[in-house]
Amino acid sequence: MSILKKPLVTEKVSSLNEKGKYGFIVDAAANKVEIKKAVEKQYGVNVEKVNTMNVMGKLKTRYTKAGVLAGRKPNYKKAIVTLAEGEVIDFYSNV
Repeated sequence: MSILKKPLVTEKVSSLNEKGKYGFIVDAAANKVEIKKAVEKQYGVNVEKVNTMNVMGKLKTRYTKAGVLAGRKPNYKKAIVTLAEGEVIDFYSNV
């Protein structure tokens, strides 16, 4: 089970990157201590603080010949990680 699923690369999180904060989509069962250890191990940085939030999936509706189909996108957990002063994570280094 991987704790860190993927980094968040959105405009809002990219603006937070300048302040030393990085966003990740993480496993729904992971806690803050596990997320901190996983980020420190994978990226070799010192984590000061971890904020987490559970995001409910959006409601989606499709209109088809067979009628209206309603469903929901999957729920997920987001973590905003604050790094120690002067440390950075480069997501694009190995692309």
